[in-house]
Amino acid sequence: MKLKGRNKVSPEFSMSSMTDIVFLLLIFFMLTSNAPNALDLLLPKAKGKSTSTQNVSVSINKKLEFFVDQALVDQTSIESTLQAKLQNKENPTIILRVEESVPIEKAVSVMEIANRNRYKIILAVRPN
Repeated sequence: MKLKGRNKVSPEFSMSSMTDIVFLLLIFFMLTSNAPNALDLLLPKAKGKSTSTQNVSVSINKKLEFFVDQALVDQTSIESTLQAKLQNKENPTIILRVEESVPIEKAVSVMEIANRNRYKIILAVRPN
């Protein structure tokens, strides 16, 4: 007498839990990868489009401290630091981030350095 069991084991498995994990990981990496690597500055407002290409970021905060790629740099050594970072770059670009309360002369000094060395410079602003 042959008795068959009622419970059959299916060789298939559900992929829904795997897709949930993949989507959660995707959302996590999308949120963490788009975090800007800049200092917390209050930028001036302006209309315009943003750019994602950059070689070096120069930031000036309200305490008149200069940062090159988040590293504190003395104002007199900015040019040599930029030359070292941009020496082998094709189309060297500087993103200039200046807080609203900083005198314009400080931003112009960085622009003059970029002009002397033929670097492209982009002024970062807050979207309007």
